[in-house]
Amino acid sequence: MSLTQNKKKLSLMGVLVSFGIVYGDIGTSPLYTMNAIIRDGGGFKNLQPDYVIGSISLIIWTLMIITTLKYVIIAMQASNHGEGGIFALYTLVRRKKKWLIVPALIGGAALLADGTITPAVTVTSAIEGLKSQNFGLFTFSGDQNVVIAVVIAILLVVFAMQRFGTAKIGQAFGPIMCGWFFFIAIVGFCNLLSYPGILKALSPVYGLQVLFSPANKSGFFILGSIFLATTGAEALYSDMGHVGKHNIYLSWPIVYLSLVLSYMGQGAWLINNHANVHQSGLNPFYAVVPDSLALFAIILATLAAVIASQALITGSYTLVSEAIRLKILPRMIIHHPGNKRGQIYIGTVNWLLCIITIALVLYFQNSQHMEAAYGLAITVTMLMTTILLHNFLDTKVPRWLSWLLTAFFLVVEFSFFISSAVKFEHGGYVTVLITLAIIMVMYIWYFGNRVRSKYETDYEYACLTDYKDQLVSLSQDEQYPVSSTNLVYMAKVKKGHQIKKSILYSILDKRPKRAQVYWFITMVTTDSPYTHDYTVETYGTKNVVQVTIYLGFKKSQKVNVYLRQIINDLIEQKIIDAQPQRYTTFKGRLVGDFKFVILKEALSLATNISGFDRWLVSARIWLQNHTATPIQWFGLSFSDVKIENVPVNLGYKPHIKLRRINHKKARQYETFEEERQ
Repeated sequence: MSLTQNKKKLSLMGVLVSFGIVYGDIGTSPLYTMNAIIRDGGGFKNLQPDYVIGSISLIIWTLMIITTLKYVIIAMQASNHGEGGIFALYTLVRRKKKWLIVPALIGGAALLADGTITPAVTVTSAIEGLKSQNFGLFTFSGDQNVVIAVVIAILLVVFAMQRFGTAKIGQAFGPIMCGWFFFIAIVGFCNLLSYPGILKALSPVYGLQVLFSPANKSGFFILGSIFLATTGAEALYSDMGHVGKHNIYLSWPIVYLSLVLSYMGQGAWLINNHANVHQSGLNPFYAVVPDSLALFAIILATLAAVIASQALITGSYTLVSEAIRLKILPRMIIHHPGNKRGQIYIGTVNWLLCIITIALVLYFQNSQHMEAAYGLAITVTMLMTTILLHNFLDTKVPRWLSWLLTAFFLVVEFSFFISSAVKFEHGGYVTVLITLAIIMVMYIWYFGNRVRSKYETDYEYACLTDYKDQLVSLSQDEQYPVSSTNLVYMAKVKKGHQIKKSILYSILDKRPKRAQVYWFITMVTTDSPYTHDYTVETYGTKNVVQVTIYLGFKKSQKVNVYLRQIINDLIEQKIIDAQPQRYTTFKGRLVGDFKFVILKEALSLATNISGFDRWLVSARIWLQNHTATPIQWFGLSFSDVKIENVPVNLGYKPHIKLRRINHKKARQYETFEEERQ
C-alpha cells in the first residue's frame, strides 16, 4: 500500500495532511472574528473587560458545542464509504423519508454559496495586514486597490493549482499549517500571561452573562459575530473523505487548543490596551504580535489564508461529486489526481468558484464589508444538517437521546441564524442570491427528472427481446449499406429488458442502420476504486449484445477502449463472429470499426403536460445538453460519433383521427372562412 493510499488510516502523515486540507477555514478565523466583535462592542474605546471575556467565552463554547460535539464526535460517525458532508449524510437517510431531499438541497446549496466568500474574506484579511507596513527600505502601499490586486493574484494562483490534487497540496501545506497553529498558540499564550483573568472565559457562565450585559451594545445579535469562529465546521465534515476521520480525531484537539489560546491572547491584549488604540482599522490579531515578527506573521497568515481557500475548494468538490451521484446536479467531468476517491478535481466547479470569489472581492472591496456578509448562509446549512442528522441518529441511539440532541442543536443553531439574519442587508443578500441560484439548478435537475418519470408511459419504452429478430434480420440484409461493423448506443436497459423506444426507432425507422453487431451499453460506477467488471447478454444471437460495465470510481470511462477488449473476449469465446478487416494497418485484426450514436433530446411540441411541469422538464433537458456531454463523459472525443436529435413526448395521447369529407363540405368551410375575413 502506497503512502497516499494509507493517508485515511491513522498515521503521522495523515495527521499532517489533515492540517493542510481540513482546518484552513476554521483555523484562520482569528484573523477576522475579533474585528467583528470589536465593532459590535462600539469600537476599541468602548470595550469593557466583561464584554471581552464574555465574547471569548461564547467563542470557546461555540467551538465546543458546534464543532467538537456536533461535527467531530457525532456527524463524523455518519460517513458514506468514508465520505462526509451534507450530501453523504443524505445518502444514508434518504430511504427513511422522501421529503429529506428538501433539507439536503437547501443545505448543500447554502454551503456552496457561503463558501464563495471564504477565500475572499480570509485572503483579504491577511493581505490587509500589509497596508502601510515598513520593511526596511520598502513600505507597502496603504491603497486598498493595491490590496485588492494582490488578493486577486493570490486567488488565481490558488485556483490554478487545484488540478494537481489535494494529496500534493496537503503534503505541501500541512507543515505550514502546523507552523500556523503553533505560532498563534505561542503568541496567544504569551499575551494571555499579561492578563490571566482572561481564563475566566473558560466558564460558560460569562458567555451567557454577556448576552444580557449593558456592556454588550449588540445584545443577542452578537452571536452573528461569534458564529464566524466556527464557520469552517461544516467544511471540516465535508473534507473527512480527503484524510479520514481518525486523523481528524487526533488533530482537532491540537487545533482547538491553538484557537482558544489565540482568542484568549487577543482578548488579554484588548483589555490591557483598548484605551490606547488610535488606529480605527487596527486588527488585534496583528497587534498582539511583536514588531520584530510582524512580517513573519503577515506572511504566515497569508499562507494560512491560502490554505483556508484550498480547504473550502476541496470540500466543494466533495459536495458536488456527491450531488452528481445522487442526481441532484448535472454531470460534470471529475478527475482523480490522487489515489483515493476523496482526492478529486472538478474543473467546472473550480473556475466557477474562482469567478464568483473574485467578483465578491471586487464588490465588497475590504474585509470588514465581507465579514458583515459572512456566515448567514452557513447557519442555514447547519440547521439542515441537524435535521438530516436526527434521522441518522434515530437508527444509532435511543429515540429519546436522538430527539434531545436534535432539539439542543436546533435551539443553538437557530439562535445563530436569527442573530445572523441582520447581515442580510449588509451584504448577506449576496450569498442568499447565490444560494437561491444553486437551489434552482438542483431543483430543476432533481425534480425535472422526477416529473419526467411521472409522465413517461409504456409508449416511451419497448422490450428489446421483441425486436431482436428485426435487428438480426437487418444486420444480414444486403439491400442496406453497412453503417458500421459495430453500432453502439449508450443505453440504460431497465428491468424486463426495457429500453427507450427512441433507440430502436433510430436503428430501424430513421433510415435503417445496418451493422454486424448492435451494442447496448450500460455504465455503472461502483464505490470500489479499481473495479473493472462487465456482464453480457446476447439474447441467443450473435448480432444483439447488451453489456453492463462496472467501473470503479478511479477508472476512466473510456468506453471505446473497454468495448474493443470485450469484443476480443467474445470473439475468442465464439459468442460473436470475428470481424476480420481486409484493409488495415494491424496485421490479423479481428475487430471492425465502431460508430457511437448519441441521442440528443428535445421536448416535443406534442408533449401533453401542465405548464410548470413542461417548463421544469424542458429546463432539465437544456441543462443536460449544456453541461458535460456524453462524448466528454464517456471519453469518445476521438471516436466516430453521430448525434441524433430525438423528441421527448410526455403525457402521450393518441392522435385525433382525421375524417375524409367530400368537396361540397370543404367548400362550405372555405366560404365561411372568406366571410369571416
